Amino acid sequence: MQKADYLDISRASDIKNRKKRILYRLLEMLPGIISLGTLAGVFAFSWVLPSWIAIFIICFCFYYLFKVLYFSLHQIVGYFKIKNHIKTNWLKKLKAIKDKNWKRIYHLVILPHYKENSKIIKESLESLFNSDYPKENLIVVLAVEERAGKEFEEMSRRIGRQYVHKFFKFLTLVHPKNVKGEIAGKGSNIAYAGKEAKKLINELNIPYKNVLVSTFDIDTKIYPQYFSCLTWYYLTQKNPQNASYQPIPIYNNNIWTSSFFARVVCTSNTFWQMIQQERSERLTTYSSHSIPGKVFFEVGYPFNVVCDDSRIFWRAYFYYDGNYRVVPIYYLVSMDVVDSPNIFRTIVNQYRQQKRWAWGCSEIPYVIFNFLNNKKISFAEKFSHVYALVSGYWSWATAALLLFVLGWLPIFLGGKKFNFTVLSFNLPILTGRIMTITLVGVMVSAILSTMLLPNVPKGTKSIKKITIFLQWIFLPITLIIFGSFPALDAQIRLMLGKYMGFWVTEKIRK
Repeated sequence: MQKADYLDISRASDIKNRKKRILYRLLEMLPGIISLGTLAGVFAFSWVLPSWIAIFIICFCFYYLFKVLYFSLHQIVGYFKIKNHIKTNWLKKLKAIKDKNWKRIYHLVILPHYKENSKIIKESLESLFNSDYPKENLIVVLAVEERAGKEFEEMSRRIGRQYVHKFFKFLTLVHPKNVKGEIAGKGSNIAYAGKEAKKLINELNIPYKNVLVSTFDIDTKIYPQYFSCLTWYYLTQKNPQNASYQPIPIYNNNIWTSSFFARVVCTSNTFWQMIQQERSERLTTYSSHSIPGKVFFEVGYPFNVVCDDSRIFWRAYFYYDGNYRVVPIYYLVSMDVVDSPNIFRTIVNQYRQQKRWAWGCSEIPYVIFNFLNNKKISFAEKFSHVYALVSGYWSWATAALLLFVLGWLPIFLGGKKFNFTVLSFNLPILTGRIMTITLVGVMVSAILSTMLLPNVPKGTKSIKKITIFLQWIFLPITLIIFGSFPALDAQIRLMLGKYMGFWVTEKIRK
């Protein structure tokens, strides 16, 4: 297989060589084996070797404590960086760059959509139009799925006619359905839109180095200086074309009308991204982000995977033999909290969204397999990336269960001999105190969540702000139901070869 063939792998069956196909299939089983093995081992050894498991649980609680304190520090640092970025006049900073002509930089914005209503689409387009970057440098592509039906195709064209004169160029495209080799979803839509946009870029004779491609979820509303900030980063980086650019997603569009548990899940995701920004060596692209035109057109956007947002990073990383990175931008883009007409549907949709995100565990076999076939990347770098991926998805699937559910198992299963030991007596006391200290992290999240809120809209009671603070008491339950369970679900599916398709999150505005 050539390197290009390795980049296009979406599952084991894509590999023709039998030995390599078996290897990839074993790697697909790895995340589930590690997570389920951990949970099963805690059960089994709590009965056979309760003292060992008690020590393991205490050590894990201490590890989690230090991790929470470490992450809380990054959250605080990240928050102040965000506030500083929001206050900065990025257009003024651009104009101050003497040796670079920022006006040559064009932004190609791709907005894939399915069955979202016109209000959501227009609000996203309005945020582009209201940005401070010159509109004569913005090229917008609105890409609807053919499988959405004629009604949504016509709606997309109607919106396109309203905005066609507000930007330098505006394309309205229909992504064909049932294309062989594609997974129907956001990735294949963006890949198709990118190929069509490339024709326009070529016709306009715009050099790829002067193009930045932003791939946004349809509900993404940018903050006013996003493109100016992005352009400044692009023009001031060393090797700017060997990097993607990642803003911080914040879920403020409909936060005042959404359910408490959905707010906790989405805000936790924002904080996780803030933490990841501080560890840029482990950062991969996520959700709405920006890519240099040269990379986007040369490497090709993934069309056959569910987690296209992270896969485009890994494709570029392996295409350039490790000479690729993600530059963190502490500027915000706002998206929707999961919301549905009733609470039951919201719970189901939130779980399904988390499971789709957790399907990112499928990157583990992809990354390891490509590392095994790429001799140009150092072992230290390979180990660092693999460890970050494996430990991250293992923690996602098991940490909440180990902390809040399984910590008492040695007492229940250890028998009378263990229960009369000093260790048995001190286990719940020690773990309880450690977990009490970790509430510091919860308090930090609660405080920062209120500080990142938009203004209270008219008709909304001010007490809502207090409930958004108090909602964090439900974090342990949320971490299990919308964290561990969907992560285990995804890993078990991958282990059994029950591959997921792309599920589009329902988006409504009340």
